[in-house]
Amino acid sequence: MASILDSVNQRTQLVGQNRLELLLFRLNGRQTFGINVFKVREVLQCPKLTSLPRLNNLVRGVAHIRGQTISVIDMSAAVGGRPTQEVENSFIIISEYNRSVQGFLVAGVERIVNLNWDSVMPPPQGSGRSNYLTAVTEINGELVEILDVEKILDEITPAKTDISEDVAANLSPISERKRRIMVVDDSSVARKQVVRALEPLGLEIELAKDGLEALRKLEDLVKDKEDISEVFGGIISDIEMPEMDGYTLTASIRDNPKLTSLKVILHTSLSGVFNQAMVKKVGADDFIAKFNPDELAGAIDRYLKEA
Repeated sequence: MASILDSVNQRTQLVGQNRLELLLFRLNGRQTFGINVFKVREVLQCPKLTSLPRLNNLVRGVAHIRGQTISVIDMSAAVGGRPTQEVENSFIIISEYNRSVQGFLVAGVERIVNLNWDSVMPPPQGSGRSNYLTAVTEINGELVEILDVEKILDEITPAKTDISEDVAANLSPISERKRRIMVVDDSSVARKQVVRALEPLGLEIELAKDGLEALRKLEDLVKDKEDISEVFGGIISDIEMPEMDGYTLTASIRDNPKLTSLKVILHTSLSGVFNQAMVKKVGADDFIAKFNPDELAGAIDRYLKEA
């Protein structure tokens, strides 16, 4: 186990080439789950947890780690399973999502695997935990489920999605900017959050669940057009998505003469370890860490006015 923990602590980012690294873990049963190493700070044997009043029932307590107080979420209970029983023999995965740090209580941590995003598929319809899955993949003949962590966190602490009065008052008149954009994210919760934040802009919003679906839709839009700017203003894309990630989507857009003028904003929960050089390399216009509705609405308003 020590070698796994050391590996997680040392390998904090992998970008480009449509690849990812998954840390594999288990909850109470035999099913294997995965979390992107890009979002993992470290893995620890579960320390002593302190219970506080009025905590959400999915939060088993708080841990004091390296001078920081971190909420520890029981991942099994969060996805509708049995609460973790032997907490003292469990592990916590310390991760950063949406500008906050939290710990996920899991029964066991196995290993890290390196794979292509194109081998990661959307979850099958009707699967038992489908409401909490963003993707699945197969590793050595075994199904690995990738959880929708943003959905879990939103159920515990719902994100603020309304923009402030100051930002709303300074939005450009609708007539002065493009009105049609695309939002690309494998998390249904994240898509809804973005749509809600952009409602005051009066936009027509097209949705896509991953980069490949988004690229196909964009290519269809320009079949009979010279340039995407004739019909579309911009795209807001997550980075981590099955089949095609946001980096590869952006690079594909820039490689297509009909799409290259499209404004691209990468919008991701990878806020703590994000590689700005990668944004420039693939040609994105901006990066905005999830989830700040004022920043997102302000950026879209500005870029669509320029488009």
